[in-house]
Amino acid sequence: MSLQVLQFRQFRFVLRLIAVLAVTTFTLTTFADGPHPKRKDQYKHQVEKLEEVWRIAQLNGDVDAMDKLLSDDYVGITMSGQVVTKMQQLDRMRKRSMVLNKIALDDVKVKLIGTTAIVTSRAEFEGTDNGAPMVGNFRYMRVYSRTLSGTWKITNFEATRVGPPVSSPGERHPRPGDSAETPKPEQ
Repeated sequence: MSLQVLQFRQFRFVLRLIAVLAVTTFTLTTFADGPHPKRKDQYKHQVEKLEEVWRIAQLNGDVDAMDKLLSDDYVGITMSGQVVTKMQQLDRMRKRSMVLNKIALDDVKVKLIGTTAIVTSRAEFEGTDNGAPMVGNFRYMRVYSRTLSGTWKITNFEATRVGPPVSSPGERHPRPGDSAETPKPEQ
């Protein structure tokens, strides 16, 4: 009887070992190459839709929609270089300290890395920031993270103004307010 019990325990141990190895192998091969291509396309589409939700929420000053989009640990770097948390961003929207009247996006790209989506784009903005006119072209990067429940949350944002070309030494580009004519040297 004890030999049968011992053999039965060994058999159960071998079965458990095989199950663990099978699950480990399946998990490693499944996640080694990232999500299945169809799933990857589905995730990209979800993030692209959220970019439009974000754009509309910004234009409408929709604090509730923005609250749902931003993760609790959100950190953004605004167009003026200010670092803001989720609460600060929502307060800016509530107080209407930054009002955007136009957000035109192009060159939108979504890159997926596991449960993270990185969105880069070019954007043309018009609006006001603390009452001062704000017009310009920007490049931005927004980072989304997919939660365990499957929803996407914006965790990071950064905007960079796209300015005039960089001058080489001795070369001068006209600035706003400069006259179109080059002054002649006095004789």
